Amino acid sequence: MTAPYWVLVMAIAVLAALVVFGLVIGARVVRQLQHGRVDEQFLEAKDQHEQSLAALRTAADEASTAVDDAKAKAASVRAEAAAAKAEANAARAEARRVLEAAHAEADTILDHAHRQAESDAEQVRVAARRSGEREVALLNATAKEQAAEVERRAARIDERERLHADEVERLTERERRLAAMDTDLTGREAALTRREAALATAEEEHRRELERIAGLTAEAARAELVDSIEGQAKREAALLIRDIENDARSTAETRARHIVVDAIQRVASEQTAESVVSVLHLPSDEMKGRIIGREGRNIRAFESTTGVNLIIDDTPEAVLLSCFDPVRREVGRLTLEKLVLDGRIHPHRIEEVFESAKSEVERLCDRAAEEALVDVGITDIHPELATLLGRLRYRTSYGQNVLKHLVETAHIAGIMAAELRLDVPTIKRCAFLHDIGKALTHEVEGSHALIGADLARKYGESEDVVHAIEAHHNEVAPQTMEAVLTQASDACSGGRPGARRESLEAYVKRLERIEEIAAGKLGVDKVFAMQAGREIRVMVRPEEIDDIGAAVLARDVAKQIEEELTYPGQIRVTVVRESRVTELAR
Repeated sequence: MTAPYWVLVMAIAVLAALVVFGLVIGARVVRQLQHGRVDEQFLEAKDQHEQSLAALRTAADEASTAVDDAKAKAASVRAEAAAAKAEANAARAEARRVLEAAHAEADTILDHAHRQAESDAEQVRVAARRSGEREVALLNATAKEQAAEVERRAARIDERERLHADEVERLTERERRLAAMDTDLTGREAALTRREAALATAEEEHRRELERIAGLTAEAARAELVDSIEGQAKREAALLIRDIENDARSTAETRARHIVVDAIQRVASEQTAESVVSVLHLPSDEMKGRIIGREGRNIRAFESTTGVNLIIDDTPEAVLLSCFDPVRREVGRLTLEKLVLDGRIHPHRIEEVFESAKSEVERLCDRAAEEALVDVGITDIHPELATLLGRLRYRTSYGQNVLKHLVETAHIAGIMAAELRLDVPTIKRCAFLHDIGKALTHEVEGSHALIGADLARKYGESEDVVHAIEAHHNEVAPQTMEAVLTQASDACSGGRPGARRESLEAYVKRLERIEEIAAGKLGVDKVFAMQAGREIRVMVRPEEIDDIGAAVLARDVAKQIEEELTYPGQIRVTVVRESRVTELAR
């Protein structure tokens, strides 16, 4: 319900109330008039009634006005409702039209879907028919193949049965032949038994006849025959021994070379440069003044404490430390390095840092000795010998570190001992300790071989080890296999290519002289010194030198090199004579 409707209802209710109120007042006035009591109260009531009527009239007018307004609004509402109804009717008509169009389109789509479904169903039926035909054909082919396979299997089974039957026949025939042969063998065995008995009788008679003719018994004849065979066997054995010795002499050198080469190839070692001078780099040249100290007191205190000469020259940001004892030089270098890093350089501080550096170098030496012993596989050794071995960490010989040289020599000796079926641990121990005397050569006078032998004997090493140490430079004639192998492994380690260095000038001059010697021979075309001068290849002109001349040339070049040059190891001379013949195929 709308607002005008409610306004109209309220106006009607007010009018009804006013009418009821007027009727009540009128009835009361009529009763008073009938009773004749007109007084002031009646007049007041009348006035009030008139005022009320006026108010009611006013209210009635307002209500009528509101009713008119409500009627006008109701009319406009009815007009709007009519317009809405018309729009609703139009919408219903449009909806019916759209619905009818939708029904028509749905019918069309449904019809098209039916036709498409029938077409698809037909295609599916055709495809299914074709697939079924293919499957049927495939099944027929498979069935035919299986039938053929069954026939082939049946044929093979028949053939196998036939072969089995033939084999049974053959076995039966073989059994018959074996039975016949068994019978024949039985007869032959009986005949052989009779013949052996006859032969034994004849042999006994023959032996008695021989004893009668020779005048010797069988035992005497056997002893004479044994003596004759023994003399012949000794003569043949002497000839065989001579042949074996000749063969051993011809192959011993080759075999030894193979063993040495294999030992050298299986050991790889480093090379260091020998020097009695260490270089310490400084952060700036100002540090040189602090190292020297006031009136040179710091440098004097350093040299007196460490025993190392300190050389300060014009070399920028560097000083030199010189000392023949490599361990002492390393202690001095480490002391100076710590002083430079600390910055406090004075005599008392130098002594403190020197003690610390000395302890650190001793620890490094002990660690180096332990690592070397573990590498070689030696566990039971006197602690003093281990300490001396650690000092060799800072000792070099012709550019080769002595401690690494000992480890390398021990490995080479062990490999050669294994090849020769000798006591590997003992020989490795001899080779590892052979240069132990070099740790004291600057303190004790004498050869390092003899000094090392005395040390080994002092600290409980066996006589084989002591003898190998003292004989490795032939100061004592080697008497055992251990001494000989120690010499050989020491030579291999020191003489291998790159182990020890020589001056560049002497090396270049030696190579040039080797090439000059070979190039000065007749018939030589080109000369190449190879493998650091350890091999020389001579190319000759084939028209001037034949094969025999090439062999003579190689021998002459090798002999002249031996007479004129001094070199480590050996030099191989290879003469190459090449003949080429070229023809054209047309």
